[in-house]
Amino acid sequence: MGMVTFVDETTSGERGEAWGLEIAEERLALRELVRRRVFEEVAEFNALTPAVFRGLVRPTDTEQTLNGYALRTPRRIDPERQFQQAIEAFGRNGFLVLVGERQVEDLDAQIDLRPGTEVTFLKLVPLVGG
Repeated sequence: MGMVTFVDETTSGERGEAWGLEIAEERLALRELVRRRVFEEVAEFNALTPAVFRGLVRPTDTEQTLNGYALRTPRRIDPERQFQQAIEAFGRNGFLVLVGERQVEDLDAQIDLRPGTEVTFLKLVPLVGG
């Protein structure tokens, strides 16, 4: 078992606070790693119900704020729906995944999870006017 660290960054240079998740396996497909990340952040949100959701992808019926996504109507977020949105976003290049210094381009690619592995989710920000 080891701690995997997740970090969100944007192409505009913003870097979010790193957070960790215990993963028992030594190898996982990227798809499963994304699923665990999304399910964890949704579980934390649903348990605490803060005003703003901070996650990999934007839930439906939310407004983007400086620190995340504000729900227009307070509610629980569906983790399976968030996971599907994350997979779709990955498929349309909404974000890239870097494990260490290596980009992982295939959701079915197996990732070695050594102790201290850092996984960066690089959210692509559209260019102004483009």
